[in-house]
Amino acid sequence: MIEIPGNRKDDLHNLECADRADLILFMAGNQFMVMEELISTFKSEYPEIDCIFYETLPPGLELRQILEGGAIFQGKRITGRPDVYASVSEEAMKRLEEAGLIEKDYFVYLHNRIVLMVPKGNPLGIKSVKDLARGDIRISQPNPQTEDITKYIVSMYKEAGGEELVDRIMEQKRAEGTTIFTLVHHRETPLRLKLGTVDVGPVWATEVLNARREGMEVEMVEPGERLDQRDKVNYFICRLKDAPNPENALKFLEFIKSKNVQEIYKKYGFVPHFV
Repeated sequence: MIEIPGNRKDDLHNLECADRADLILFMAGNQFMVMEELISTFKSEYPEIDCIFYETLPPGLELRQILEGGAIFQGKRITGRPDVYASVSEEAMKRLEEAGLIEKDYFVYLHNRIVLMVPKGNPLGIKSVKDLARGDIRISQPNPQTEDITKYIVSMYKEAGGEELVDRIMEQKRAEGTTIFTLVHHRETPLRLKLGTVDVGPVWATEVLNARREGMEVEMVEPGERLDQRDKVNYFICRLKDAPNPENALKFLEFIKSKNVQEIYKKYGFVPHFV
């Protein structure tokens, strides 16, 4: 059974009522900045749904939690049976379908795009994805073992400079110590930039906007529409067959399609799917 790092309590919301929750959501972690408003809006529409336990861990980690039947956090077992699971990978949905845990009724509800986050003033003059090959640039790189965003980042690298650039960033620079994998997810990148331990990090555009809202002095380098994966990044969502609260799960799935909710996401920098 997987163990969630003990310092990730900020990704486990309302943990005290997880065992008796009226709704359990495993949401793709890069939505963390929108979840408070989303949950508040949902509860205002469905006040009878009182306790909502939700996770904002990387979806790859949440997928393992589901497949392994739970996880350990700070020495205690927590659930592996959410009502709703969201991911930025259709492969995750197919794995759940193959395991007999969901029907093939998952759907796309949201989009995003990749940018490069740099400190204010962009001191190393990073202008393009190809610049990440430079030996003097330290990269905060999402871990391919836990973060679905990595698939899109690697695709961006390949489209920018072929397999040579992929190998340079993901293998050579990692061996040199200038590509540094995240431990849990790319929410670590803004902190690394603040501490000066890295110079750049590929992240969702929404991450940069959120960091600025929190007062961090960061900037966004645009890879350009040809590279930022906006046409490929799909957020999928589904209800699990053995959902503890199936009716509430269906309410949430309908809720997330609504124009009001899509506008909330847009406000935080996401690209709506239902318009």
